[in-house]
Amino acid sequence: MRPEDDRMPRTSTHIFRVRLPPRIYRDIEIESTRSLYDLAAAIVRAFGFDFDHAFGFFSNLGSHVFDSAVRYELFADLEGSSEARSVERATKARSVERTTIAQAFPALGVKMQFLFDYGDEWRFQVEVIGFGEKVPKAQYPKTLKTVGEAPPQYQTAVEDEE
Repeated sequence: MRPEDDRMPRTSTHIFRVRLPPRIYRDIEIESTRSLYDLAAAIVRAFGFDFDHAFGFFSNLGSHVFDSAVRYELFADLEGSSEARSVERATKARSVERTTIAQAFPALGVKMQFLFDYGDEWRFQVEVIGFGEKVPKAQYPKTLKTVGEAPPQYQTAVEDEE
């Protein structure tokens, strides 16, 4: 295998395995030209969650995601806000709306941590497991494989009492 064989070919979709430890995952296919914001929405939908919280993609796969050398956060997209610009400068966060999937995940095997809802801290491991050709008239993103039942996004009142 030549070294360039693991790089994204001139295809138009990325295939991701998105894991929610320990054994739950979804394989998702999405157009490579879509934004990280679109990927985040696809991940959240694939697990049956509401897309209603802040999020980010981080190169650090451990518990200290905010120490990541590479990070893409929704806060970097709040245009016009001086607070957002100062957060972006201070953290060196990149935009999830202006960054394409192909830019953030350029090669097979690239992994990032997707942190959704900074309060509840849903941590998903996102890995490029393949590339594909966009099929005419197909709807993207699409979930290719589902393993395990996703936990509820929010605890119910009964669970809180227990």
